[in-house]
Amino acid sequence: PMPVKNKVQLITYPDSLGGDLQALHEVIEAHFSDAFQGGIHILPPFPSSGDRGFAPLTYLDIEPSFGDWGDVRKLGEKHDILLDLMVNHISAKSAFFKDFVQHGSQSKNADLFLTVDKIWADGEIPAEDFKKIFLRREEPYSDFSVGDTGETVRVWTTFGKTTPSEQIDLDVNSAVTRQLLTEFFENFAKHGVTIVRLDAVGYVNKVPGSSFFFVEPEIHEFLDWITELANSLGIELLPEVHAHHTVQEKLAENGHWIYDFILPYRVLEALFERDSTDLVAYLRDRPAKQFTMLDCHDGVPIKPDLDDLYESARVKKVVETCLERGSNLSLIKSEKYRDPDGFDVHQIRGTYYSMLGADDDAYIAARAIQFFAPGVPQVYYVGLLAGENDQAILAAGGEGRDINRHNYSLNEIKQEVGREAVQRLLKLIKFRNEYPAFDGEFSVLASDSAAVYLKWQKDAYTCTLHVNLTRMTSVIFYVDESGAEVEYVI
Repeated sequence: PMPVKNKVQLITYPDSLGGDLQALHEVIEAHFSDAFQGGIHILPPFPSSGDRGFAPLTYLDIEPSFGDWGDVRKLGEKHDILLDLMVNHISAKSAFFKDFVQHGSQSKNADLFLTVDKIWADGEIPAEDFKKIFLRREEPYSDFSVGDTGETVRVWTTFGKTTPSEQIDLDVNSAVTRQLLTEFFENFAKHGVTIVRLDAVGYVNKVPGSSFFFVEPEIHEFLDWITELANSLGIELLPEVHAHHTVQEKLAENGHWIYDFILPYRVLEALFERDSTDLVAYLRDRPAKQFTMLDCHDGVPIKPDLDDLYESARVKKVVETCLERGSNLSLIKSEKYRDPDGFDVHQIRGTYYSMLGADDDAYIAARAIQFFAPGVPQVYYVGLLAGENDQAILAAGGEGRDINRHNYSLNEIKQEVGREAVQRLLKLIKFRNEYPAFDGEFSVLASDSAAVYLKWQKDAYTCTLHVNLTRMTSVIFYVDESGAEVEYVI
């Protein structure tokens, strides 16, 4: 596959910057033409029946209201394109599942789906097994009535807000499913997609007596198979797994790209407490082959990503500060996975800029630390525009995550781009994309606990970031092409 570029990437919905893919192209050309040299992660642009694109009907088409594959290819002329594949499930409204619900076991698609009797032959979940499952909804299955026969079929549904669920789990071990996934990947390759994020991949293996999450060794067998498929088509994979940090480390050891889901909290904590001790210790020994982020379409991860890594009193204080600044929380469902003291925060939901109290200097410091951490930096579109919490959408009945999913009109974008925070960020993105030392050696320099000093060096090029947490100033000292030392106050 094409190597992933060590440059800044954008994450956006297909309709969040101007309304559709064509507008997205125009916005990037007009305002950010060389900002996203690492590529564009377009959140699911496929026809979908819910969950803002994450309940896709198919991956073969683009949702007509967003545009078509031609628009994706046009964006791909200048940018690597990253798309999602919800490898664990597909929409209940998909043609595949509709056919199954009509014809039951006689459907040509019957083997695509994971019926409960494939896991337990009698179709009943033993109480002991049920207790061990890492639940994402109260009941992890849904009942449907088969049109032809009237019998009830019970299928596994890990996710979904409704009953029966909108998101039907695929049986990734069946030949039919693997053939379908192959078709989806071939279609991506045909349209120039270079990176695919495997969304919810941790949930694909359902083994009785297990947690149904990142089940070993089965998960590695599946990842080996799908990696080989993707790589044969010139596509890199990014498995998306929210789990205990040791799970991410296993993925990294096996050569996979991983997400740095620890960094967003560590940065918040350092900036809130003006104490870099834990952040600096973390930056010293994390795997380098990561995608880094501060914000995304969900929230700042806490549990299970940071289990055993946070101090109870500090994490509660961070959560409390974010809530005071308008954030809301997503909580862990299973009691078994909460802390003994009842702490159950899965993610803090809000814009990163609002979490930092809409303080430009703190926000720029956070981005500077992210960009200096080894890995491919991703900037979420709301973060790109230093957006604040969208309380209006919540007041109008939106769900908690919508607070950080504002849709910008072309006029709004024009206004927001002119703000000082956005201009400072764009200048920093340019430096991160263009300065040669980021392809060299990284080191964390000694500093007192109220500072962060990070350094990159390649040949004659060196750049050092100095963040002073007391004064909240960020400065880069670097050597330019002529060998002169330059001080860049970000």
